[in-house]
Amino acid sequence: MIMYGLKTCDTCRKALKSLPEAQFVDVRAEGVPGDVLNSAYEALGDALLNTRSTTWRGLDEATRARPPLDLLADHPTLMKRPLIDVDGRFYLGWGKDVQAQLLG
Repeated sequence: MIMYGLKTCDTCRKALKSLPEAQFVDVRAEGVPGDVLNSAYEALGDALLNTRSTTWRGLDEATRARPPLDLLADHPTLMKRPLIDVDGRFYLGWGKDVQAQLLG
């Protein structure tokens, strides 16, 4: 299990505390591998892009119009988080639905 997020994100910290076996990858420091990003986007679609983030609000309209995968490659903090990869199956966020699936 690999969790992609930000070490400063409260939601990511809560998820990591509940999933201590997860390998944590800080997207600001390490980024998200292109193949993982492509697979996650195929599975989750536009939900992967956090349009409520501070980073999003700081982008101009021309930049926002770029393809989502290009935006996420250039600005990994635009990814909704945490993104949790369990053997190729992706979970996004740390809501009750994700917790129920991962914690049982």
